[in-house]
Amino acid sequence: MAPYFAAIIAAVLMWAAFPPLGWGILAFLAPAPLLWGLRHVERAWAAVGIGFLYGMVFFGILLQYIRLAGFVAWAPLVLWLAISSAAYSLFVWVFRHWPANRWFFLIVGGWGLWELIRARFPFGGFPWGTVGYAAGSNPGSIGAVQWIGPSGWSVLAVALSAGLVLIIEDRENWRLLVDSAVAVALVALAGSLFAASPEGPTVRVAIVQGNSPCPRTHCQNEKQRIYESHLELTRAIPRGTVDLVVWPENSTGGLYEPESNPDVRAEIANEARRLHSYILVSGTRSVSIEKFANVNMMFDPAGLKIGEYKKRHPVPFGEYVPLRDLLAFIPQLNQVPRDMVRGTESVVFDLPQGVLGSVISFEGAFPRRIRSEVEAGAQALVVATNESTWGTTEASDQFIGLTRVNAAAFGQDVVHAAITGKSVIIQADGTLGRETGLLTAEILEGEIRMRTGGKTLYARFGDWLLWLAIASAVVSMAVPGEGKPEFGSWDRPPQMGKRQRRQSS
Repeated sequence: MAPYFAAIIAAVLMWAAFPPLGWGILAFLAPAPLLWGLRHVERAWAAVGIGFLYGMVFFGILLQYIRLAGFVAWAPLVLWLAISSAAYSLFVWVFRHWPANRWFFLIVGGWGLWELIRARFPFGGFPWGTVGYAAGSNPGSIGAVQWIGPSGWSVLAVALSAGLVLIIEDRENWRLLVDSAVAVALVALAGSLFAASPEGPTVRVAIVQGNSPCPRTHCQNEKQRIYESHLELTRAIPRGTVDLVVWPENSTGGLYEPESNPDVRAEIANEARRLHSYILVSGTRSVSIEKFANVNMMFDPAGLKIGEYKKRHPVPFGEYVPLRDLLAFIPQLNQVPRDMVRGTESVVFDLPQGVLGSVISFEGAFPRRIRSEVEAGAQALVVATNESTWGTTEASDQFIGLTRVNAAAFGQDVVHAAITGKSVIIQADGTLGRETGLLTAEILEGEIRMRTGGKTLYARFGDWLLWLAIASAVVSMAVPGEGKPEFGSWDRPPQMGKRQRRQSS
């Protein structure tokens, strides 16, 4: 039973590395009990069970707030993540008897491949629970994300855990642990000394968090009341004090959408002229009976709309229903009656101080979505989100944790604007400014700076360390040498009795 308890310990440690606790240092240790347990079972089904147990406990607790959207939303997601965990665990088990050095590269690269697949499949992926976001949130670590990205910290964190497992089994494997620890320390030290800095012109920003009169539910005149709350707060901003005003996701919509309602458009334009400021307004727009768009619209100080960005990555089962006809027998999916029309390209907005990029909600968790804005010329970023579904849970803190690490990865200041969740201005080195409260209507003012020093290494080359780890795993598997996969029996131990232990070649 020890391997099963080890899986539970690993899951709890990994959960504690993320908000609400946020003890990111545990991310470097959490995989170790799981890896140890998988090296000490002889049945393949036991390895699958251990991995599944880890996935259910870790992801089940981490994402428990999704149950607010219904068990039908939480259960399939956690089940898929647990199945993916079981698949990785079977991979670890298959190579458990290989020499230490080859096993090390296989397990680190295999974990990286697991996270890579989870972040892209199915339906565009789901990066919550990626180890690198917890590991990269530590002091020093976050400064180094500009070079290796969150995926790079996943590689280093798992490498440290794998080295720890090997030295526990045999002290002659000390080199793998020491090398991993030195790499972690050096990269973190460099991140502390050379954190990213945008160095460009300053933009005075006001985030208008208008709140919702009925979060997690729908009420009479909800869209009107949300719009009017944002307009009223904006009217309270003194003239000449800001260069950019940001309204979060869903601050307009329905009959109160500036593209279809000239009165709404005129009121927003009046505020832009009064403040002599740019105003980014995020909202939904009806396209047809069955379709809608989720957009960020930019108005200039003359009150003219100068462009808009359409969200490209909708939330599966939240903003659209994949396989809608096939899943028509599930009544809860009727809560998503329309599917979002996807945007097709990156869009940036020219301000006097520089170029501003934006993404909407879910997209802020995906480095590849932010990277496309940076490649389009963005020098600072806005993440417009809603968060009203999740009430007072840790969902807002988890999302800020993701956007914080992504901000540091690209070395750009980020305006994280939420309609009910916490809003905050994140500096390019990952430093968080003052946060708003949950479910409050307030204005958050601060400053961002445009990045003028060129792209970070991660912005230029993406997940290079992750791909290097995967390539190392492939080489370790393919080159001739001692060790070959041992599938054994699925339901009983091999005839040899106890597990062989081989010394590293």
